[in-house]
Amino acid sequence: MYDIERYLTIRSAYGASVATDGTVAFLLDTTGVAQVWTLDEPGAWPEQRTFYDEPVSFVSASPDRPEFVFGMDEGGNERMQLYRLDADGTITDLTATPDAKHRWGGWSHDGEQFAFASNRRDEAVFDIYVQDRDETGDDADRVYEGDGWLSVGGWSPDDTRLVVTEAHWSFDQNVYVLDVETGDLDHLTPHEGDVRHLSAGWGPHGDALYLVTDEGSDTLYLARLDADTGQLDTIREGGDWNVDGVALDTETGLLVYSRNVDGYTELTAGRLTGALSVEEFGSLDLPGNVAGGVSFGPGGDRFALSASGRTTNTDVYVVDVAALRDGTAEPATRWTNASTAGIPPESFVEPELVRYETFDGREIPAFFSVPENAGGGETPVIVDIHGGPESQRRPSFSGLIQYLISRGYAVFEPNVRGSTGYGKSYTHLDDVEKRMDAVRDIGAALDWLADHPAVDPDRFVAKGGSYGGFMVLAALTEFPDRWAAGVDSVGIANFVTFLKNTGPWRRELREAEYGSLEEDRDLLERISPINNIQHIEAPLFVLHGANDPRVPLSEAEQIVEEARERGVPVEKLVFADEGHGISKLENRIEAYSRIVEFLDEHV
Repeated sequence: MYDIERYLTIRSAYGASVATDGTVAFLLDTTGVAQVWTLDEPGAWPEQRTFYDEPVSFVSASPDRPEFVFGMDEGGNERMQLYRLDADGTITDLTATPDAKHRWGGWSHDGEQFAFASNRRDEAVFDIYVQDRDETGDDADRVYEGDGWLSVGGWSPDDTRLVVTEAHWSFDQNVYVLDVETGDLDHLTPHEGDVRHLSAGWGPHGDALYLVTDEGSDTLYLARLDADTGQLDTIREGGDWNVDGVALDTETGLLVYSRNVDGYTELTAGRLTGALSVEEFGSLDLPGNVAGGVSFGPGGDRFALSASGRTTNTDVYVVDVAALRDGTAEPATRWTNASTAGIPPESFVEPELVRYETFDGREIPAFFSVPENAGGGETPVIVDIHGGPESQRRPSFSGLIQYLISRGYAVFEPNVRGSTGYGKSYTHLDDVEKRMDAVRDIGAALDWLADHPAVDPDRFVAKGGSYGGFMVLAALTEFPDRWAAGVDSVGIANFVTFLKNTGPWRRELREAEYGSLEEDRDLLERISPINNIQHIEAPLFVLHGANDPRVPLSEAEQIVEEARERGVPVEKLVFADEGHGISKLENRIEAYSRIVEFLDEHV
C-alpha cells in the first residue's frame, strides 16, 4: 500500500496551447502547483517556463511570436492577473491591477493585441478591454462598459470585432458581437426563459459564430449563428445527450466537438465545407474517458488536447489531422508523460456506472468504485457529492479517490437532480423551492447502497465541496442517524449569509439558482443547514480557504461554532493561502492526511 502523499503527487499535464513554431505549452503540476512548461516534440524532456508558488490557471500561445500569455491569482483570491512570457523567459505583468479580476479573451490574429473582461471599474460587473501586447496596467483600452457578467470569446478573422457572452446564470447566456472601433454591441440571441449559448467562436469567414445551444431543445446541440441577422441553424443534434463543447480554427475551418454521453466524452473532428455542412473525419479514441481543451496548430494540420480517465492520469495528446481523416496511421500521439508517482496504473480502480431509483421514481446516475476483495457487508462507503450545483461528476482521474479505495473505502459519486449532462429539465429539478429534493436523492442513494452485498450500512460518510459541502451538511441534518461522519469542504452553511457575502460579481448568478434574498429569504433560511444543526449527530470535518471569494470563510466558522456548542465532534482546518478549494500540494497533503485520520477514527 502506498501512502497518501504518493497518490497526491500523481501529476497532471493539461491546458495545452500550440505555438506558431509548433511548440506545445501546457500546465504541469510537478512542483506541487501548476506551472507553464513547453515541449518541442513528443516524449522529450519538458522545459519549465514559470516558477511561482501560486498555480497558473491557463496559458495561451501568441499566433505570431514565440511568446505566451498566462494567468495567475494570489492565494486563491481569483483576482487573476495576466502576464506575458517571452521566448527568453522574461515575464511582464500585463494587467498590474491586483484588486480586479481579469478574464482572458484571446489574441488578435496578428498577435499585436489581446482582449479581456475585467471588473476594474465596478467589482460587481465586467467591462471589455483591448490592450496592445507591449502595454501594461492602465494602458488597456476599455471598449465597452458592461452591466453584468461578460466574457470574451475571441476575435473575428479581420480583428475588428469580438464575440461577447453575457451570463445570467449557468443555464442562461446571451451572445453579442462587439465592434472594437465604435463600441457598438449587437445582440444576436434575444430569447425568453433560460437558454444556454456556450463555446461561441468565429467561423472562418467572419459571417457567423459556431456554438452549442439548447434553444428549443432539452439538450445542447451544435449550431451556426449568423453574425448579422442572429439566425440560428442546427448543424449536429446531440440526441439524448449534450454536445457540450466545440472548438473551431478560424484559419482553416477545422472543427472538434464533443458529446457528453453519461459523463463519458465522445470526440468528433471534421472541417467546415459550407455554412452548415461538416466533413467529419470520425470519432477520436483517446486513453481515458474524459477529454477536452482543444488548441489548433498553425495551418490546422494538428491539434492538441488533454485526456483523462479514472485509471489514467491526465496527459496532453497531439492529433494529426491527415492521419485521422485518412485512417493511415494512429492519429493521436501522447506528448507528455505525467508521473504516477511510482504507483502502478493497473492498481487503479475503474468505477461502475450505476442507476438507482429515488423517491419520485426517477433513475439517478452514479459512479460506484468498490475496492478489490471488499468483504461482504464490511465496506464503508464515502458518498462524494459534486459542487456546482450545475456541474457533473465525471470519471476523470483523482489520486485522492484512488487512495481512499486502496484504504478499503468504496466511493459513491451521484449525479443527483440539478446536475448537468442529462438535459435542461433534469437540471431544473432542484431549482429554488425544490432544493431539498436533491438531498432526498442522497437519502435514496443510502437505501440503494444499504442493499449492496459489499456495503456496511453503518459506515456511510458524506463528503463534498462548495455546493457539495451544503449537500453534506443538509444530508447530515435530514438523515442524522444514517451517517458515521461528514466532510464539508468550502461548503455553504447559511444561504442568507452566503449570498450577502459572496463576491459581488457572483451574487446575481447565484440568486438565479438558489433564490433571491428579497423574494425567497424564508425558504433560504428554512433549508440552510445552520438553522437545522440541532439534528446533526455525526462527527464533522470542516475544511476551508481563508481567501475564498465564492463561499466566504464565515460559512465554515458558523457551522463549526454551532456544532461544537451542541456537542458534535468537529475538526476545523483553514489554510491562510488558499481560496475556493485546496490547490497547493503541501496543503493538500496536510488536509487529506488529516481527513483520512478523522475517517479512520470515526468510521
